[in-house]
Amino acid sequence: MDFSKKPPARVSATSDLRFEPLIDTEQAAALLRIHPKTLQRMARRGEVRGYQLGKLWRFRASDLVKCASAEVAS
Repeated sequence: MDFSKKPPARVSATSDLRFEPLIDTEQAAALLRIHPKTLQRMARRGEVRGYQLGKLWRFRASDLVKCASAEVAS
């Protein structure tokens, strides 16, 4: 093995990199207290931010919270 190679660059403490796992439709719908098919329909229309991976939808909980709080505020 060649250990003389440089190690990967480190991310500085000031960078804004946050990892948030994606949740599936069932979990996201439970969070919003709506039916999963309603959530998928909203995502297709662009009313909720979601990511379609093949036939599956994935969502970020923080996006759903923002969407829900915007609905309550209006």
